Amino acid sequence: MCAISPERLCTLYLPARACDSWGLMSAALRMRVLSNPAEVAALALESVLALADRVLAEKNEFRIALAGGNTPRLLYERLSGAADIPWQRWQVYFGDERCVPPDDAASNFRMASVALLSRVPLPASNVHRIHGELEPELAAERYEKELGDRPLDLVLLGMGDDGHTASLFPGRPELTERTRRVLPALAPVPPERRVTLGFRALDEACAVFFLVTGASKAPLVARVLSEIKAQNPSLPAARVRPKNGDLEWYLDEAAATAL
Repeated sequence: MCAISPERLCTLYLPARACDSWGLMSAALRMRVLSNPAEVAALALESVLALADRVLAEKNEFRIALAGGNTPRLLYERLSGAADIPWQRWQVYFGDERCVPPDDAASNFRMASVALLSRVPLPASNVHRIHGELEPELAAERYEKELGDRPLDLVLLGMGDDGHTASLFPGRPELTERTRRVLPALAPVPPERRVTLGFRALDEACAVFFLVTGASKAPLVARVLSEIKAQNPSLPAARVRPKNGDLEWYLDEAAATAL
């Protein structure tokens, strides 16, 4: 495990491995460690905007999938106040959703709407929510069609205290699904029924940014990075490996204390 450098930037060059059915090869995992969650959100904002600029210099649209959670919310609040963003060229998707109505307090869409979507001039047709009010299988089928087969330019992810990411939880059969891009899923905590991007969609993405803060996450961060380095991932967060893209983790010092 590499130590945190004085510049608070650490790059792990992941070991090469034989191609699997998705052609996954070696890649670099960049860890960026900041003092606190606010600084994590600030640096993540810079990285998101820089990536969007690069994508829009070559493509008509920037396709981003949002995550739920407190740390992403800080990023969304900062993003809502950023200047000179061509929102009409952003297409916003979601990494997962609880099976609740869109105005429910547990809805990821509701959180993103309050923190970001309702505060910027983003056309309604550019927001692609998961319809959590539907039965999970139907919602997953519809969302897979809406997502299409073009890779997402950026997926934002968090990590739970059990190592889950999106709604991919340890020990669940969803971890072995590599055909579908969107899946119905079950969580060990309510609301149990979820819809989530699967590893196919995550590993096809052009970039994946993990945003992880808090001392409770420190043992899991160390375990995830150890599993990645040993090529023996068991935790869901350790299994995310973009096949042709960037993988970056944004941590605060509390989450990095076990490295």
